[in-house]
Amino acid sequence: MSEIQKLIAAHEEELIQKLSGLVRINSVESEPLADAPFGAGPRDALLAALAMMEKDGFKTVNLDNYAGYAEMGEGEQVIGIIGHLDIVPAAMSDGWDTDPFEPVIRDGVIYGRGVADDKGAVVASMIAMKVLREMNVPLNKRIRLIMGTNEETGSKCLAHYVAKEGHVDLGFTPDGEFPGVHGEKGMIAGVYRSKQTNIRYIQGGTAKNVVCPKCTVRVDKISYSTKALTDWFHNNSIQFTIENTDEYDEITVIGNAAHASTPELGINAISYLMMGLKQAGFQDPFVDFYCSRFGLYYDGTGMGCRCSDEYGALTWNNGVISMKDGVIEGTIDIRFPVQMSARSVVRMMQDNLDHEGGSVEIRHTAEPLFFPQDSQLVQALYSAYTEVTGDTEHEPMTIGGGTYAKGIHNTIAFGCAFPDKDYRIHNTNEYCPIDELLKQAEIYVRAIQNLLAI
Repeated sequence: MSEIQKLIAAHEEELIQKLSGLVRINSVESEPLADAPFGAGPRDALLAALAMMEKDGFKTVNLDNYAGYAEMGEGEQVIGIIGHLDIVPAAMSDGWDTDPFEPVIRDGVIYGRGVADDKGAVVASMIAMKVLREMNVPLNKRIRLIMGTNEETGSKCLAHYVAKEGHVDLGFTPDGEFPGVHGEKGMIAGVYRSKQTNIRYIQGGTAKNVVCPKCTVRVDKISYSTKALTDWFHNNSIQFTIENTDEYDEITVIGNAAHASTPELGINAISYLMMGLKQAGFQDPFVDFYCSRFGLYYDGTGMGCRCSDEYGALTWNNGVISMKDGVIEGTIDIRFPVQMSARSVVRMMQDNLDHEGGSVEIRHTAEPLFFPQDSQLVQALYSAYTEVTGDTEHEPMTIGGGTYAKGIHNTIAFGCAFPDKDYRIHNTNEYCPIDELLKQAEIYVRAIQNLLAI
């Protein structure tokens, strides 16, 4: 065991206690308060994390409860480690085996919302900073652990940080994958709406950037073939229920959540419900619109924007759907290839934005992020990963997920996920092996040492 490994191992119980304390705080964004721009939960998580670092002797700064940081070292240049403390929603009713806000450890694995994304990585970074201090590593730059509270719902926290403190000179956000992310796909966000529909009620989804895991619709009785619907669901191995009332039938489809950047790993409950109704003979302009424009595709085929480059293909996710005053509205999350522009993708969709049963509105675009693999930043971080793990098979990659790296200069995503692992991020029973959290801390120590040498 190396010196770094011994020092990190000595902090294992501390890591567990710190992470458990943060997981117990439900930091899903909620209604803003006077002193909590993203609600009480994100604020409380930030205050708790800053208190942990202040207790450990680090300088801490709270930027109006949008974000905060803990710092060590000297010099004009700043090395940023940029993580987030907010989370996506979680509830026992979603199918969790244990309370998502009461961490449980079984067989060396910790379960709870945020243990992987991204509270676990934040705590591993805390431990890495403590170990660097214990090693008396000369610090010619300031090392700053920046903690945001709104990454899952817009990253306004990071924009606030940059407005107050500026960009970092070198940095990484442990909110992606090892051995590093040198490119992030561009993003397009939008909504779709019904123009006319016979649907009485519809509700589904937990977040815009999550494949919808459950959707419920109410339709008139005898407006569809029950046999055709059940046959279609059974043929596609879809979980569902049909409840009959005197006024309407209530149909619920259970899918499987996944991150919007990898929709192929999930089962979209909205899409299967709409396609099921279509197959069952339900006559409805909105259902026709949905099935023709989206269907079961997750690559933009129905909208005419299917495309790819050498680094990956476009992905499409419909995350949340609801109905208000007779109008159905749903969210769209598109991730497009790193060598394309938002304008070119929107142009491809232009002829398919309008339909007699519904329409699509583009609300926001973000261009891709790209660093050459041989850049100093990418190589410094990749070297840290290979030094610790010995893994030279995996190389820096491009991803569909959008991270803080798009909002702050000279930064790429690095960790927290190890290759070929599914931590059920944004899903039920999110987990992370404790030995991997310790390994993360070791990699971050090496990474900071390499960045100090640049």
